[in-house]
Amino acid sequence: MTAAAPDGARRTSWRRRSVLPGFNLTLGYTLAYLSLIVLIPLAALAIRSASLGWTEFWAIATDPRIVASLQLSFGAAILAALVNTVFGVIVAWVLVRYRFPGRRWLDAAVDLPFALPTAVAGIALATLYAPNGPFGAFLEGVFGVKVGFTSLGVVVALIFVGLPFVVRTVQPVLEEIDRETEEVSATLGAGRLRTVTRVIMPGLLPAILTGFALSFARGVGEYGSVIFIANNLPFQSEIAPLLIVIKLEEHNYAGATAIATIMLVISFAMLFVINLLQAWSRKWFGHD
Repeated sequence: MTAAAPDGARRTSWRRRSVLPGFNLTLGYTLAYLSLIVLIPLAALAIRSASLGWTEFWAIATDPRIVASLQLSFGAAILAALVNTVFGVIVAWVLVRYRFPGRRWLDAAVDLPFALPTAVAGIALATLYAPNGPFGAFLEGVFGVKVGFTSLGVVVALIFVGLPFVVRTVQPVLEEIDRETEEVSATLGAGRLRTVTRVIMPGLLPAILTGFALSFARGVGEYGSVIFIANNLPFQSEIAPLLIVIKLEEHNYAGATAIATIMLVISFAMLFVINLLQAWSRKWFGHD
């Protein structure tokens, strides 16, 4: 039995095996880049909000109009992320497991919301789901559901922009799952439901949670595609990013930064919980 190498030897060996040379240089560049792009702007936002004082900040945070816009933004983002999680996994499964004519075109169409400007997407969705649009008229005439220029239209827009995040996160993980494991499971007498829950889902769950988090994060901050399909009325379909823009146009920079800080805190808390669930799923299913 060989003795363990000293810490210094392990560090030297680890640095020799590194693909990119210059650990100190690359680490310094990484920290500087993250500081300039992420940490410093967030710190400036927090400092600007702190200048308001607790009383004024609390008054902004509890304003009924702001509370309603935050509820719509986060509620619609969560609902859209849940819908995208379900159908995104189905789309990824179809693209990975089946071969059919037009598959490559369908695979490329998934990335369309990435390349399409959000304003163009909003105009297209508003045209389709408006009361006089083809989809909007059908839904309202047959089911009595009005989509365009309502809060439901906000959810539809967030579903459109968030679906690729789930598909592209789950798809590569699903490609790594060997089909032979499904065949072995069936050979041992497991049904389809048990195969999905005990064989496929443990490996997919961390990726699914990641896709949900990315879709949710995109939905919370979405602006361009939403303002065209929603009527943007306070207490009805006014999202928090739109309210921030309104505050900026009123030169109320303190109010805008306060709303942005509230959104940042809530988003960070929710993403932190999702990360804990990811860590739990990896540990639980890995141990199982």
